[in-house]
Amino acid sequence: MAQIFISAGHGGFENGVLDSGSKVDGVTEAQEMIRIRDLIVPELRSRGFQVLSVPDDLSLQQSISWINARNRSGDIALEIHVGAFQNTNVRGATAYYIASNEARKSHAELLLLALLRRVPQLPSRGAKPDTAAGMGRLAFCRQAAPPSILMELGYLTNERDRNLLLSRRRDFALGLADGLASWSRAITGSAPPTTPPTAVQQFPTVNITVNGGQYDEKGIIVNSNSYLPIDLAERLGVDIANNEDIRRVRYGNVVYIKTVDLREFNISIGWDAASRTVQLKTQSALGICPGLIDQIMGHGNASELSLMVFLKNNNEQALRDFPDLHKIYRQEGVIEGVNYDIAFCQMCVETTFLRFGGDVKASQNNFAGIGALGGDAAGAAFPSARIGVRAQIQHLKAYASKEPLVQELVDPRFRFVSRGSAVLVDQLSGRWAADPNYGKKIMAMVRRLYESAKLL
Repeated sequence: MAQIFISAGHGGFENGVLDSGSKVDGVTEAQEMIRIRDLIVPELRSRGFQVLSVPDDLSLQQSISWINARNRSGDIALEIHVGAFQNTNVRGATAYYIASNEARKSHAELLLLALLRRVPQLPSRGAKPDTAAGMGRLAFCRQAAPPSILMELGYLTNERDRNLLLSRRRDFALGLADGLASWSRAITGSAPPTTPPTAVQQFPTVNITVNGGQYDEKGIIVNSNSYLPIDLAERLGVDIANNEDIRRVRYGNVVYIKTVDLREFNISIGWDAASRTVQLKTQSALGICPGLIDQIMGHGNASELSLMVFLKNNNEQALRDFPDLHKIYRQEGVIEGVNYDIAFCQMCVETTFLRFGGDVKASQNNFAGIGALGGDAAGAAFPSARIGVRAQIQHLKAYASKEPLVQELVDPRFRFVSRGSAVLVDQLSGRWAADPNYGKKIMAMVRRLYESAKLL
């Protein structure tokens, strides 16, 4: 019988510290998710499904290993969370699926629809690829062996979402149980599944092209995800020998890796359904200089139109107050020799696509959280959007270069920076912002931009 794995997402130790998740007004994420999970499990079992509850004292990697050790053909896995955000107006449920997987996207939409039928007062933020998450990838979606989805059931920082979670706990559980039952049936084609897995599973094959040329070997499809021979990654210059985050499977005495994981190494991935072909392109074939994608000093690759479309697709109101911002970033970046793609994506991270919502207001024209000399918590303010972008570009140049500025200084904190101390984006972590993952979040945003612009 196929199994359904459910993880409450928190409760174990991460880096030696007990992970209780978000906590707002005495409500703890881990406790609430465990309570909802503990309602889902008996509900599904009463419907004839075999359900396994992931132990709550495991870390994320331990939870994934626990699931993978018990995985069988036809299984599915769900992890549930609630979000927290500085803007308390942000609310609603989101279902994250592994990027570039249309089958998993439909499963995520199925789960969301079932939940909202039971809790119609909860807004939907939609089914989103894991590349849209803050870190640009979700280990649960990528490393769990069975088809897997991570759901955020709302935001603890929003009073309405928080009250719904506390007062409608059973409705949340019933909605998720409905969705999981439908998803399991979609995977196995039975209700509930009773057919045992075959002894030797046969996976369908797919063709592979690299920079337009046909590759001799074929890939395979596992749980609706394409996998490529690991030797191909080495030919592309990708060193994954000791990378434990890369999902591997062995089939026919060949080791395969999940195709989508190559995006982390700036390989473009496409799919031609008619010929069942995975299309790979390297940075050089895309016109992106290899090894320079995360260097702050350099040229951007996205067009002004691509920047505008990316911003509008993530916030329909973004261009209302700042209609020319995409042009300004390109112009100001070129003048100082700063990669305007990186500066633009830093703005997207800092302002949540110009939604702001924290201490910094839109009227300040401060798009990267630059502090004020007087220590004002809201940070510096600039007379126009162009001057605000110019200050950000100059601040980036202060970190990434020892060259003099081309334009007159407008960055109020330029002189406080140790020149040349952060040549790469990841080196901004702990310098520009205290967040140790700050640079990774910006690079995840850059990859989202390049995917949107068909550059990755």
